[in-house]
Amino acid sequence: DTGPGGAGAAAENAALAEPEGPDKCLSLLPWDRFSAWLHCVCVVGFDLELGQAVEVIYPPHSKLTDKEKTNICYLSFPDSNSGCIGDTQFCFRFRRSPGRKVSFCCFLDQLDRDLPVYLKKDSAYYYGYVYFRQVRDKSLKRGYFQKSLVLISKLPYVHLFRTMLKQIAPEYFEKSEAFLEAVCSDVDRWPPPVPGKVLQLPIMGVIMKLRIPTYRDKPGTTPIVQNMHQADAQISMALPTVHEVDLFRCFCPVFFHIQMLWELVLLGEPLVVMAPSPSESSETVLALVSCISPLKYCSDFRPYFTIHDSEFKEYTTRTQAPPSVILGVTNPFFAKTLQHWPHIIRIGDIKLPGEVPKQVKVKKLKNLKTLDSKPGVYTSYKPYLNKDEEIVKQLQKGVQQKRPTEAQSVILRRYFLELTESFIIPLERYVASLMPLQKCISPWKSPPQLRHFSQDDFMKTLEKAGPQLTSGLKGDWIGLYRHFLKSPNFDGWFRSRQKEMTQKLEALHLEALCNENLVFWSQKHSEVETVDLVLKLKNKLLQADREHLPVKSETLKKLQTHINDIILALPDDLQDILLKTGTT
Repeated sequence: DTGPGGAGAAAENAALAEPEGPDKCLSLLPWDRFSAWLHCVCVVGFDLELGQAVEVIYPPHSKLTDKEKTNICYLSFPDSNSGCIGDTQFCFRFRRSPGRKVSFCCFLDQLDRDLPVYLKKDSAYYYGYVYFRQVRDKSLKRGYFQKSLVLISKLPYVHLFRTMLKQIAPEYFEKSEAFLEAVCSDVDRWPPPVPGKVLQLPIMGVIMKLRIPTYRDKPGTTPIVQNMHQADAQISMALPTVHEVDLFRCFCPVFFHIQMLWELVLLGEPLVVMAPSPSESSETVLALVSCISPLKYCSDFRPYFTIHDSEFKEYTTRTQAPPSVILGVTNPFFAKTLQHWPHIIRIGDIKLPGEVPKQVKVKKLKNLKTLDSKPGVYTSYKPYLNKDEEIVKQLQKGVQQKRPTEAQSVILRRYFLELTESFIIPLERYVASLMPLQKCISPWKSPPQLRHFSQDDFMKTLEKAGPQLTSGLKGDWIGLYRHFLKSPNFDGWFRSRQKEMTQKLEALHLEALCNENLVFWSQKHSEVETVDLVLKLKNKLLQADREHLPVKSETLKKLQTHINDIILALPDDLQDILLKTGTT
């Protein structure tokens, strides 16, 4: 057993039977299952001498560098001016210290490949999911009890970890360390985070049921996880999503500018969100990053950023243009420090409007003097596309009819999805045309190269096959594309497309080789040429495995049979050498 007895005994149910197949390796070592979901759990408290300090790290063997601990310390507490009394939940994201070995990653990489691109983990960053409690306590010198329970993970599953913290944090503050051990012991019994499967995750007597999306899911659809009746006494909770935030609630304060904000995020423009508390700043930043889904936002983003952050100097310097990042801040000091940033979103307390939101004008940056400035978007950016009045009317009508916020979020998410797809389809179509024809693939030559991406050629395709085929929005689409092609989001998107297509060419080349009579070929050629062919084929098989090429397993088996047949037709001494070569 990996943790204290009884901790998750009730959680041993059929859903957690020993995994078969590739999951097998997960049952090998203690804490491997835990590591598939979390890096560690931290408790951050306030010490009168030291200030914020990490009091507990669990499991105790978890490694964090001093720099990482310092970042976690400062990011786990709201700024003192936020005045968060009671319980507050938010999340942050910080850079991992370089040069650390990642154990147990082969299996997790396999899972990562099945995720939609915007959910793939970025190994350079950790997320911190925080449950902060601040309550009056006369027995303490400061007069307040202040503590944060923080989950550190590489996974961007905001809703899952938020739900989990809601479940465990209040009880932890009453019960302390032994309870934390029991929680971690439960997590170490979870099945691996396999995309596309309905997973049952027991946590302190409750089972959370959820499904992680896969890249095969149709964008904008969420298969519903049914809340099945449990035969035993355990309570089960179905999570509608693992990663989504409440879009409508987040965008409410800047309701009339959603389309302009979509453009700014798409183009990777430097954006800062100034909010009254970390929960509002982090939710808004996550909403912005998700509004261009299914495209991946490829620049850095910080749902909550403080003046103590290790990247503070790098991101606030005036010696160069602001970087392509989205920052969420709450400290009034930033109103001065980031004055030179081109786009600032100022939000007040996020409350859902009881009445129709008022039209808020885009404000000029020079009007943003302090954080007391009125909520709104401060920028001199001129959107490329004309405003879509339809979506504004639809959401306003929803407010009047008291439509539930979940329903409003669904409408908004669909609107962003359709806008992004209209924008990206012409690019997808053009990039697909860069793929060489199948008849150009010869088994006896290296796979052909992709044709070069030409901005001019792409622009010419827009006249007949542009976004007008799927979107009624008028405006300067060409200008928007030109700007996008210079952005980090285009660079990231194009690289991943290039990689996919190159792998597809390698896979087609493998298939072409399989369909040849290789034994017949070897009989017509010298031993030297035949040995060379065998070594090349073995390399191909190793590459297919290493790069996870999209090849059917039958094709690989067939190629292995070809190799064996060729070897068996050779003299014995060569057979011995070749059977040993390249099999490791």
